[in-house]
Amino acid sequence: MALPALSRLYRRLGRRYPYVFLTIELQSAFAVTAATLALFSFYYNASTADYLRIVVVALALTGAAVAITLIRTFPLMRPIHSWLGGSRDSDSTTRAWAAAVALPLNLIRRDMWVPIGIAIIPTCIWAVAVLDLDWPAFFPLFAGSLVALGYSAILHYLILEAGMRPVLLDINAGEEGPRLRTPTAAVPLRLRLMTALPLINIITGLVVAALTSEGGGGAALGADVLIAVGVATTISLELTVLFAKSIVRPITDLQRATEAVREGRYDVAVPVTTGDELGELAASFNQMVEGLAERERLREAFGTYLDKSVAEYILSEGFSEEGEEVEVSILFCDVRDFTSFAAQADAKEVVMRLNALFAVVVPIVNRHGGHVDKFVGDGLLAMFGAPEPFPDHADRAVRAACEMANVVNSEDEPGFHIGIGVNTGRVVAGSIGGAGRLNFSVIGDAVNIASRVESATRDLDEDVLITEATASELADDIEVTDCGEHELKGQPEPLRLCAPRVRDAVGPRPGEEPLATGRGDGRRVSGLAPL
Repeated sequence: MALPALSRLYRRLGRRYPYVFLTIELQSAFAVTAATLALFSFYYNASTADYLRIVVVALALTGAAVAITLIRTFPLMRPIHSWLGGSRDSDSTTRAWAAAVALPLNLIRRDMWVPIGIAIIPTCIWAVAVLDLDWPAFFPLFAGSLVALGYSAILHYLILEAGMRPVLLDINAGEEGPRLRTPTAAVPLRLRLMTALPLINIITGLVVAALTSEGGGGAALGADVLIAVGVATTISLELTVLFAKSIVRPITDLQRATEAVREGRYDVAVPVTTGDELGELAASFNQMVEGLAERERLREAFGTYLDKSVAEYILSEGFSEEGEEVEVSILFCDVRDFTSFAAQADAKEVVMRLNALFAVVVPIVNRHGGHVDKFVGDGLLAMFGAPEPFPDHADRAVRAACEMANVVNSEDEPGFHIGIGVNTGRVVAGSIGGAGRLNFSVIGDAVNIASRVESATRDLDEDVLITEATASELADDIEVTDCGEHELKGQPEPLRLCAPRVRDAVGPRPGEEPLATGRGDGRRVSGLAPL
């Protein structure tokens, strides 16, 4: 039955489809039984009446076997029935998918004894009795019937696999698409080929032998079965093995490469060894991997020139190019007297010294949940509270500022000296730019104030200064010293500034290292030579 016809039947029957299709499909057992008895008639000289007596009994027993098989198989289809009825959560989808995929194999594996015990053995005994044969004649009949049963098993497997395809397509189209997360009953492709091809040879040989037979009874039937089996397992076996390898080997190469890509390796390629569909599939896979490798290089470059968390936010579905107004804490850090140093030092030394500084302070920002927005010469602008909306963003910004000052401004050895300003306020976070060149940044007066507060650290001889807006958001364990109101460039009114002091050394947050506290008692950072 063609797939379009099956799809129409599936849409028409809905949740009843699996049961109806299985019931209809198993009726093919009657045709196989009748055809098998017709072939046997070429070996035995039976009257029409005797032949009909055997056929009637055989078909009745086949009906009993089909009924028992249906009763035993219907419970296996309950997950499919439940999913089609509307239960489509992740677990239900996985169970329905596994049930549909495993149905052909489970039918054969669980119920193979049913036709043997219910139909084949009784029918062979009945035929021996009706035809008045010697009891050893049972064995050729039984052997020939097993060959027919093998054909029937292959037929049931392939038709059921095709019949479940509309269901599986529907399951895979859902939002909770299944994954191979649990072991599922299936027949490997190599085993399919190594089993089906010899069996087809045996069946073909028996049909030809029966049609050209001139009787001979059980002896001739038994000989033909043995010859067909012998040819299939010897002469044609080599061709079967080579044919199976020619199909399975390219698929195995593809599986290995797929596993490597799943592990994050994009330097793999599938050898294109054929010019057929498998070769086209291998070539297409290689093109896909090249695209993934290029995308990964772009992602790595994106993460190198932009904070990784911000990069992931931009690539996420929640990012809006129009921007979003959020409340954050802005940290601005700048190197004291850097202009005079840069005028006297070699350009390479300037870059090396700045990179050494940023290699120290950037991890501190990240550890406190902040994100570096941009590097401005010898300065650094970081934000806390976006894109992750931490409610304690002010605490995080001030703790990061204190640790940065303690680490870099250590009195153990002279070197770079930094000033840091922190301000809390509302900004717009989004893409800034045009003509195809954009930069994710925060825009607002709160950013300008943070920069001006940092400039005030020079006048007040403080390493870290914060605004009153930030101080009002701090936890109790962070002390602040009121430094009075000060006029800041670009601000219409004076702003009250404070110097933060972390009361005691605080323990690390989950997954963080201990934070530095206080002034001048931090670690000396290698690579930061004196100005």
